[in-house]
Amino acid sequence: MASSTETSSQPERPPRPNLAFRQLRGRRSPAEFAALVRRAAREIDERVSCDARYIGRVEAGEIRCPNYAYERVFLHMFPGRTLADLGFAPRSSVRGRAARTAVEAPSALGTTETRRVCEPYDTQDPYGTHEPYENDPLNHEESDVLRRAFMTGGSVTMAAATLGPLGLATDAAAAARPLRRAGTPEAAALEEAVRRIRLLDDRHGADGLYRRAAAPLRAAYALLDAGATRQTTADRLHSGTGELAISVGWLAHDSGRFDDARSHYAEALATARMTGDPGLEAHAFCNTAFLARDAGRPREAVRAAQAAQRVARSLSSPRLMSLLALREAGGWAGLADRTGCEQALVRAQALFERGHSEADPEWMSFYGEAELEGLEAQCWSTLGDWRRASRHARRAAHLQDPHFSRNIALYTAELADDLAREGHPDEAAAAALRVLDLLTQVQSSRIQTMLAGTARVLLPHRRASGVSEFLDRHAAMPRVGRA
Repeated sequence: MASSTETSSQPERPPRPNLAFRQLRGRRSPAEFAALVRRAAREIDERVSCDARYIGRVEAGEIRCPNYAYERVFLHMFPGRTLADLGFAPRSSVRGRAARTAVEAPSALGTTETRRVCEPYDTQDPYGTHEPYENDPLNHEESDVLRRAFMTGGSVTMAAATLGPLGLATDAAAAARPLRRAGTPEAAALEEAVRRIRLLDDRHGADGLYRRAAAPLRAAYALLDAGATRQTTADRLHSGTGELAISVGWLAHDSGRFDDARSHYAEALATARMTGDPGLEAHAFCNTAFLARDAGRPREAVRAAQAAQRVARSLSSPRLMSLLALREAGGWAGLADRTGCEQALVRAQALFERGHSEADPEWMSFYGEAELEGLEAQCWSTLGDWRRASRHARRAAHLQDPHFSRNIALYTAELADDLAREGHPDEAAAAALRVLDLLTQVQSSRIQTMLAGTARVLLPHRRASGVSEFLDRHAAMPRVGRA
């Protein structure tokens, strides 16, 4: 039986669905509406990490009142309306509750400050606190720890340092303390850790983040060993741990640590099969296929992508099936099977055109038209069709949401390499110079490796416009380490 201390962190009453907000979304999917929120934020120079899950939590009534950044964005989106018109509770009705919950629900996951991020009405957005926090009378609504940690200003070094205070205890003293059985706050903190890591990767790339991200994963495994107060919580912990393993695996993958990535993906796959979670299993197979392609094992990439598609058929997400078809296409391209690759690409395009679904996984927020074009560009590049590859890479870079800095750098690097091999050194140099500018914000061994290949191709063309400048800047660029 759960003790009173284990259950006191639960909401005092069941959340009421926010029907007004749901009506404003209309026929758009949560992912589509989240994209509109991010676009509106950029219009007023705000930064929010809104995704489909956040929209779902608002509509379910879990977020009773947004933080100030989201408030400004929502009022900008719907001029003339108040927060009450949007279905939110008055700020005065929720103030103080976070502090009580933090005191009443001690957790193995961290300090009372870090536990406040699990509060249902908090947006848990790292960029949503632009006004001076110290003078804010409602500072209980947002964790000071998270605010200090995530106001990174674009520095990847600072971004790496933020992975400690995710609400998951990672220091030696905390690890030495016995863990009590996990409850809802721990499951929520684990899910938030996954979102934070994905957000940081989108903005900064994997290098410098991987080592930091491994610590929350160790804490997550410790939570699994400790058990949970309820079966629903145990299911969330297993799913969250699997997703966190995939996220950490991706950071290893993108920073060139293929053996580490393979191990993390295998752990996620084992967790998925142990708990009968088809969504997690499809995700693990999806990333395994991508890794196999990059590691020079194209036949394994095809098999893993096909396994993912078998598992994912029950999930009713055409967009997921589209991405998995692209993973298969990448494997066929690595095998120099042009027919197999083209068939998979046609299937991926047809599935993509079916549009979004309520069943689309949260982790697929990156998969839009830009990613579709970028992955197709990689297939044609592998097959040696540089003209087609450069055409799709150009579209990918043009279509990419500015929120995904890393992907813009990736697609532009792909474009530079394809143009160089196609025989357009001046255009290739111009694209490569844009990538060098982006690398002040993004650190990715994958992108650096691509640029190094482009530099080798352009060496004989130093007299072409821009090539000498690119080669000199590239030679002077510090290389990313694996510390």
